[in-house]
Amino acid sequence: MTTAAPAPATDTAPATDTVTGPQSTTAGRLLALGRAEATLLLRNRAALFTAVVLPVVLISTLHGLLKKQSEDNPGLEVHSLLVYGSVGMVLAFVVYYNLTAAYVGRRGELVLKRLRTGEARDLEILLGTAVPSLALGLFMAALIGIGGSVGLHLAVPVNPVLMLVGLLMLLATMIALAALSSAFTRTVESAGITTLPVMLVMQFGSGLYFPLEVMPSQLADVCRLLPTTPAFQLIRVGWFGTDGSAAATDFLGSWGAAAPHLVTGAVWLGLAVWGAVRYFRWEPRR
Repeated sequence: MTTAAPAPATDTAPATDTVTGPQSTTAGRLLALGRAEATLLLRNRAALFTAVVLPVVLISTLHGLLKKQSEDNPGLEVHSLLVYGSVGMVLAFVVYYNLTAAYVGRRGELVLKRLRTGEARDLEILLGTAVPSLALGLFMAALIGIGGSVGLHLAVPVNPVLMLVGLLMLLATMIALAALSSAFTRTVESAGITTLPVMLVMQFGSGLYFPLEVMPSQLADVCRLLPTTPAFQLIRVGWFGTDGSAAATDFLGSWGAAAPHLVTGAVWLGLAVWGAVRYFRWEPRR
């Protein structure tokens, strides 16, 4: 009698098809977060007024102040300082103030906490929230800078590379300061109070309302060491070839004039980032 030989055992399991969804990318996550934040910004009339209308109103005030200062300081370049100061004020309101309120609002709504449970990293969440403010701020600054330069017949930038470096340093510092300020801001309504010290430093200490060259020398030296002043001064040196403390120079000479501002600005940027990482809150206090 014969029996059939048993089939050989195999260790291989039946093949199964694994279906995986599309992998998200950093750029995709940033765009998605930025698109959602832009929708919320467009629905918030108070935020839009602060970001768009208020800076434009303050520009007219700046023009009157600069004309008054030119009477007491002959040779002051009113037109160049007007465009430079207007760009600085737009970025201060649109990026720093508006972004501080956005961080506080999303934290209070537990949006930031929920986003941390997804694929987005912490840095992507912060930058994604900042995308609409950055885009709006840069758009308005470009309109003022290009339109003002053409209308007032200003000279072309001496060192566009240095201008870009200063702009990137300024935006990075503002984002870090906004994240840091939000840690000490309980509600969106109180953002106008908690951001006031930094706003005053930007407007009056960084040479936007009162150029550093019209200040007493000791006060000007102190103002050059303030957090946002170095980045603003880099933009001014790259644009006009001088920060007001010396005669205008050319492309190569502008790097030498900008060296102290580069060092000071890098130190403040590092401190602002450290403070934001150390104190930023992802959910409301209990």
